[in-house]
Amino acid sequence: MTHMPPVALAQSEYLLQPAQVLRPEGPVRDWAVVVKAGRFTHVGPAAEVCAAHPHLTPQVLPDMLLMPGMIDAHTHLTQSLGKALAFGEPSEIFRRIWVPMEGALGPEAAYVSAKLAALEALRGGFTTVVDAGTRSAHGLASVAQAARDVGIRCVLGIICNDLHHPLGEQAFEQLAAEAAAHLARHEHDPLVHGSLAISIPEVASDRMLTHVAALANEAGVSFQTHANEHLVAVERSLVARGLRPIELLAACNALNPNTLLAHATLLTPRELMQVRDKGAAVAYNPVASQWKGNAVLDAVMLHAQGIPMALGTDGTRYDAFRLLDAAEATQRLTHGLARGDSSCGGGWMWLDHATHLGAQAIGLGGLTGEVAAGKAADFLLIDLDVPELAPSWDLSWELVRLADRSQITAVVVNGALRLWQGWPTDWDARALLADVRRMAREDISQAPIQRVHPVADAHRREWSKGIYAKRKRRF
Repeated sequence: MTHMPPVALAQSEYLLQPAQVLRPEGPVRDWAVVVKAGRFTHVGPAAEVCAAHPHLTPQVLPDMLLMPGMIDAHTHLTQSLGKALAFGEPSEIFRRIWVPMEGALGPEAAYVSAKLAALEALRGGFTTVVDAGTRSAHGLASVAQAARDVGIRCVLGIICNDLHHPLGEQAFEQLAAEAAAHLARHEHDPLVHGSLAISIPEVASDRMLTHVAALANEAGVSFQTHANEHLVAVERSLVARGLRPIELLAACNALNPNTLLAHATLLTPRELMQVRDKGAAVAYNPVASQWKGNAVLDAVMLHAQGIPMALGTDGTRYDAFRLLDAAEATQRLTHGLARGDSSCGGGWMWLDHATHLGAQAIGLGGLTGEVAAGKAADFLLIDLDVPELAPSWDLSWELVRLADRSQITAVVVNGALRLWQGWPTDWDARALLADVRRMAREDISQAPIQRVHPVADAHRREWSKGIYAKRKRRF
């Protein structure tokens, strides 16, 4: 493998001829792609593509897979400075960790947090992230700028919660105006795509839920909300509004083809039909279920019902290949074993929902998620010449279970090289890490965060004391 990026990737138009290209129907050999002005302009058999572009010198990439960049359909970019603070914590960590931490972020800290998360996402193979909104007063502008500076595609939500707002009944008009302005601001942005968000359905009035969902649907952008993530969330909605979260959305006409439900782990048969019949999409977050959930979405069932679905990290870890593995393994352990389903999606299902089907679920199917002419050139170059993939018998399954982040040689977004062998080529990531460590000391350590459990080493000491005390009593 070369230690320098191919010269072609620095040109305005280039032709790549990798060993394989990942298409919606699976990997294909002897294909090539042409990229111009940030888009794939020609994708097809190598001989055909090369003959049609005699002015371009093919950049032959033996032992490389060119595949679509993966989609992170649900995350929180301004939470990256405190990501390890949530380990081992009970489910609703947003109350004790995320709300107070994000509230303490100034403009610089919000920017640095989002830039760190965006860098992690690119390193993990995500070329598109969907941010569910930030509670930082300075977050939106900071997140948008960080996404542009790092070069990642970002669907950016603005939170429109009006209940318990300091402005009271006047909050609706102000939030509605801010939502419209947010969409207008990013309407023609090449990387940042506007989105509207309600944190959880019960923190918005019926009027706001109806308005925001309709506004998003009219604009053709996603309306994001967390729904049915935990038992306590379902019970809280029942107490506050007399309906489960997804039932509440349906009652307010807030389920439509542009609605993106984060988690939806606890679905009754009625809610499943409501989601399906209204055409709403779901972000499946398997690592979040593993780390802080009490249920796992029956993702194979949603796929079989034709419900649009994408995979999300929920900001847990930005590693696309580990997310694929978690999506399949978590599904197998919670649903497949009991059914005797040894396939659990057959490998390809998870790749599809991380790429082209994931792009459709978040409302960007016409733009990204696929190596095809006319689509944005958001792609990865994966090194196949590694022991883990030798011999290769079933590359789609191997990408789900055996591939890892170290094989991502190049990350390209909108036709531009963003990372080479894990690091940016046009800005200083080491300086960013220095800023992160400084802000962790100065800002995050001062935030009013409440952890239920101690850090791992303190937990070990407490646990060991109890064990040793029992041993002393025994002997």
